[in-house]
Amino acid sequence: MGRKVSDGRSVRVTVPQNTTIEAGKFYLLDGFFGLAVQSVTTGPGETAEVILICEQAEYETSQITTSDAFNKGDSVYWNDTTKLLTTQSGSGNRLVGRVTQAKDANNVIWFVLGPQVQLEVNENVL
Repeated sequence: MGRKVSDGRSVRVTVPQNTTIEAGKFYLLDGFFGLAVQSVTTGPGETAEVILICEQAEYETSQITTSDAFNKGDSVYWNDTTKLLTTQSGSGNRLVGRVTQAKDANNVIWFVLGPQVQLEVNENVL
């Protein structure tokens, strides 16, 4: 038996111990990338839950690596070490979307969040 449980626009994820989550910022938690809707802080030995908006939509953010160009059409990656969006692939950065409005003078971009399904890449397949 199966049934629809939500529209898939958000997901409840676990915040690990010793972590601070700020509402309105992007995070990668439990394998999901999205925008936190509330602030949560955990201490040693404690976890919590937070809702991430992961809807395929256009988002505005200044949570970026400001040295990157972020031109319209550039691929956008999440750097889980710096907790910033970047245009640099590699080093384990996860592809999360594409720039729709280039970086402005205030270091703000607009981007379309891509699907949450991450495919395994087989280097032997073209």
